[in-house]
Amino acid sequence: MSPYEIKSVQERILPLYPRSMDLSLDRITLLLEKLGNPQKKIKNIIHIAGTNGKGSVLAYLSSILLAAGYTVDSYTSPHLVDFNERIKIGGNDYKSHIDDGVLEDILFECERVNNGAPITIFELITAAAFLKYSTTDSDFLLLETGLGGRLDATNVIKKPLLSIITPIGIDHQQFLGNKLEDIAIEKAGIIKKNGKTILGKQEKEVLSILEEYIKRLNNKSQIWGKDYNVTSQEKQFIYEDSKYRLELPYPNLLGKHQLVNAGTAISAISSIESISLSNAHFEIGITNALWPGRLEKLEIGPLNNFISNGTEIWLDGGHNNHAAIAISETMKEYKDKKLIIIMAMMNTKDSMKFLSPFVNLVDQVIAIEIPNSENSLNPEKIRKNAEMLGIHALTKNNLIEALEYTKLLSHEVRVLICGSLYLAGHVLEKHRGRAI
Repeated sequence: MSPYEIKSVQERILPLYPRSMDLSLDRITLLLEKLGNPQKKIKNIIHIAGTNGKGSVLAYLSSILLAAGYTVDSYTSPHLVDFNERIKIGGNDYKSHIDDGVLEDILFECERVNNGAPITIFELITAAAFLKYSTTDSDFLLLETGLGGRLDATNVIKKPLLSIITPIGIDHQQFLGNKLEDIAIEKAGIIKKNGKTILGKQEKEVLSILEEYIKRLNNKSQIWGKDYNVTSQEKQFIYEDSKYRLELPYPNLLGKHQLVNAGTAISAISSIESISLSNAHFEIGITNALWPGRLEKLEIGPLNNFISNGTEIWLDGGHNNHAAIAISETMKEYKDKKLIIIMAMMNTKDSMKFLSPFVNLVDQVIAIEIPNSENSLNPEKIRKNAEMLGIHALTKNNLIEALEYTKLLSHEVRVLICGSLYLAGHVLEKHRGRAI
């Protein structure tokens, strides 16, 4: 009996992730050539890199373009709940997730053509996604890098419609380097000669590196604070560049940093000369954008059974200092309840740097493990780092125990679950009614 009849493609390849991560373009380039270079048949690719905000910018882009009547495909990683989330066709909600049968077919085809040659899980998935996108004839493909940029599997795209680089910070040091400048160089790898690039808000040292690449490659650019800007007002924000002046309500996604992400998405659309959208298109787009696990207040669901009435559950998949700063700035605006953080991290992350922005803001930290992950950081390490920062902390065996602990407190609290996208996925899976 063929192994393909015994075990599905997804079941066979998923255990490889993330052990097989190995940044290179050689393997995927060879596989795509064997597949007939499907990536060259895809039109209007918008390539997105950055440390934080990639997903949110993609969500705004998709929502605005959809509001204007365009068809939009998107490729993101990792998935939170369902593998199919990574490949969306024609939209940006669960209805647009690639069908199970189609996903199996394209993964099987890529495995067959690869014929046992060395390949990583992300490269195989990316090749399969290109294979599918080459047949959809959608107006745009929003393509998010998996890791870095220069050697990321998505960077086989030679002539994107435009590139976007969202704010860059320290993350994935084991692959991208320990210095902000080194990481910026890796992200700059998606800037193309004679192309067009949108730069989100950046640190000074990062911006100088990116601008050097833009100049060297004769690239046209729109840069936050120079070519476009966002001004926050009491009940709205104003976006301005040489093409648009838009008065818009606050985005659907929460947090001051979302004004930066929304502005970056608007700037990207503004740079596309062939389209001109109305204020209404932008308004509908930013107020309807969805991106689960990003400062999301969880409404009534199964997890509420484990907390007291009046206690809130918030969720964010942020896992680095840059993200923590953005999250903490938003949490400062909510002073009616004490903040309790339930936190888990991968063992490659720095829990002390993540928790630093929450000093004098969080009442307690409850450390847990990421479920079903052998690479989870020991909760005791998180507890010790929290206490070194002067934050009261304890550990619990799992999410449910952590939530139930909050019932023992003498006051209503706001629970923020954060530290890992994998933890965020677990939370969403349970809150959407799957077995607890």
